[in-house]
Amino acid sequence: MARHKHIFLNDLKESLPYTSAQQGGGGDNIPRRNRRNHGNYLIRRLNEIWEEVEGKRESREAISLNSKDGIYLEFKSKAGFDLVTKSLEDIRQGVRLLNIRRIGEGENEVTIATVYVPKGKEQHFLKKIRAFATEIDSRSNKPKNQKLVNSIEEISLAVLESLWTDPTNLIPSTEKVWCEVWLRIDEEDSASLTDFKTQLTNLGIEHKTSFLSFPERQILLLKSNRADLTELIEQNNNLAEFRIGQDTARFWVAESNKDQVGWVEDLVARLNIVDTGTHVCVLDTGVNNGHSLLSPILIDQDCLTVNPIWGVNDHVPTRGGHGTLMAGLAGYGNLEACLASSGNIEITHKLCSVKILPPDHLPQTDPELWGDITQQGVSQAEIRLPEAKLVFCMAVTSSIDVDRGRPSSWSGAIDKIVFSDNEKRKVFFVSGGNITEQSDWNDYPNSNIRCSILNPAQSWNSIAVGAYTDKAVVTDPSFAGHIPLARVGELSPFSSTSSSWEKSKWPIKPEIVFEGGNILRAPDGSLNEGQEDMGILSTSKNTITRQFDLINATSAATAQASWFAAKILSQYPNAWPETVRGLIIHSANWKDEMLTQFNIDLKKKSDVKKILRISGYGIPDLEKALYTTESKLTFVAQESIQPFTKRDGRCVTNHMHFYDLPWPKEDLLALGETKVKVRITLSYFIEPGPGEIGWKDKYRYQSFALRFDMNSTNETEDIFKKRINRAVREEEEEIESESDSNRWLIGAQGRNLGSLHSDVWEGTAADIATCNLIAVYPVIGWWRQRTNLGKWDSNARYSLIVSLETPPEVIDIYAPIIAKIQTPITINTNNS
Repeated sequence: MARHKHIFLNDLKESLPYTSAQQGGGGDNIPRRNRRNHGNYLIRRLNEIWEEVEGKRESREAISLNSKDGIYLEFKSKAGFDLVTKSLEDIRQGVRLLNIRRIGEGENEVTIATVYVPKGKEQHFLKKIRAFATEIDSRSNKPKNQKLVNSIEEISLAVLESLWTDPTNLIPSTEKVWCEVWLRIDEEDSASLTDFKTQLTNLGIEHKTSFLSFPERQILLLKSNRADLTELIEQNNNLAEFRIGQDTARFWVAESNKDQVGWVEDLVARLNIVDTGTHVCVLDTGVNNGHSLLSPILIDQDCLTVNPIWGVNDHVPTRGGHGTLMAGLAGYGNLEACLASSGNIEITHKLCSVKILPPDHLPQTDPELWGDITQQGVSQAEIRLPEAKLVFCMAVTSSIDVDRGRPSSWSGAIDKIVFSDNEKRKVFFVSGGNITEQSDWNDYPNSNIRCSILNPAQSWNSIAVGAYTDKAVVTDPSFAGHIPLARVGELSPFSSTSSSWEKSKWPIKPEIVFEGGNILRAPDGSLNEGQEDMGILSTSKNTITRQFDLINATSAATAQASWFAAKILSQYPNAWPETVRGLIIHSANWKDEMLTQFNIDLKKKSDVKKILRISGYGIPDLEKALYTTESKLTFVAQESIQPFTKRDGRCVTNHMHFYDLPWPKEDLLALGETKVKVRITLSYFIEPGPGEIGWKDKYRYQSFALRFDMNSTNETEDIFKKRINRAVREEEEEIESESDSNRWLIGAQGRNLGSLHSDVWEGTAADIATCNLIAVYPVIGWWRQRTNLGKWDSNARYSLIVSLETPPEVIDIYAPIIAKIQTPITINTNNS
């Protein structure tokens, strides 16, 4: 699928005089069936499966091949409907639900479940289906098992794809690769893992001796191809799923320094450094740029300090070379992937370092001066690189948890730094702060809910970064029996949240999460935060002894986020910082594992608000942040608005902006009931209220605020504008428009916090076809309330980002739109 640049809309808005005021879960989707026909069909399919299984067993026995006792079945839903998966398991009968997958989107989404049926229970599902076909439930007066049986579209014998839960293109072919096998382990069945290892040895399948244990699951790494995995399905009764093996940092860290140097030299030879004028500025302990991977992208002149006595190099022993570790990730993103690859690596930004932390032997900076220190650091970088597009990265937070969302002098200073003059506005990342006490780790993940984002990450204009983890496999035999606290895709044990904040007042923090590593629990209950498999590989400060070292927690996540932002700025050099921030959040989404971990039902707005306070908008997707495709197009509008004016001596709202977006109405109408997604993100920077501490409410802190709304299905332009006028008049009374909230994932009440608002509406293509009208309008702030400060006539910038997404390969929505507004610019998909 071709990739294109996002569509930047030039002066498409209509500016209108405006009168301002503050605007103020269903059940299973089961198809109907012909009872007799459907029941007979499923019974026939099961009988055919049993015949196939018996035939296979006889054939394998004839050539002395072992066969498992039970069978693996695959159940599929009808496209666009639910599968009642909870009724597929009966633990007492030994019938176990192994995995659930979903393919397709919207009305094309199919739910697939893999189930194990033990020997002697072959009649389990036949009995349920026969009861459906012939018996009535006396309590409901409906056929027995109606919801379950009606939800089943097809039953088949499971194959490798049925147990492979990663993308199927990662299934090995003839070449052997490292894969994870997830075994179903019952508490009373302690011999299963030993038996499985014996089976692997007999089959000649190489495997690791260490393993990972979860409730009802044990995970082992084995080196196999498709034939090996298929044979395991034929022989073993305890399989639950297969996944591709994970690369870990342990390989690189465990290498000798000589071998590490070889890897570094290989990567340096493959670097293609493109000067786009973009720099990531690391505000930290300084950076040792003599490292061979850092010297090409961080020259001596760009290593700075706020205090000449401190020097510029990274020599803070207690922090373990933190600045140099941050620089490695800020420069390379996923350094492990770069090292493991064989092709050229294109680097499209460089680094700058400002030392804002003193060495241990010098006096430490007083806490109340951190805002000033941060401002000095930013000024140093801007003086040194006046023409550069700068992304600031700071993983330094207070150790005192007292603010709970309230602005501080430090967070206010960051908001002021980011806001600044229009031409000097910045993208600024702050780590959310870490959970560091073993007593809290022992209470994971409850401690994450309890422990607050730390100062200054409550800053409105910066992006606070939290952490999740995909690192949950232990390859070091010396750590056998150790268990990671977090499972794959879950919140990192280090990550703090804003769950304890006053929900209706302060911004959503963190906004995003990146990889932050994991923690191991030993068999004796002790915890280990530094094991190599659980950390993120980066550049070591001491290259004499080692080239690589490990970093974790929200520091690592923040460095990766700054790399992500630099990629956007390199791609879109004219994008405002408001746009870069908006595109990052606009591309983010939650992993299913995150939602499951905290029992999130996205149909409930209260649950959506809960996950927002834990992991923000989720994990950003670089492809979505950088590119538009035929099935997902993104509009970007960068505009300025004067929110307030004076009329008759009173300060009132001034203008709203109205957008009539070019929309593929006819194409959407032709798709009818197909599910389509619309996402809108509004990003702007506020000027923090004058003063240093003690801001008591958002209206005294924010200079202004903006809101967006979209017309409802079949709502005309005239009616929409009138509705928005009424909504705005009512907003000071905080009355919410129901027509706005009901269709949106988050809703106005949940999204209208801080200075960034993002929401998603998934509806039918027919419903969304006429919804191309968007209003952006101002609400109250101190610019309007405190007219004596002379800011009531100030202009404000914003970035409006709107995406329309249809199921892939169903329709081309890009071509008809781009033909109306500009010549398409295609991106070379071969770039690294």
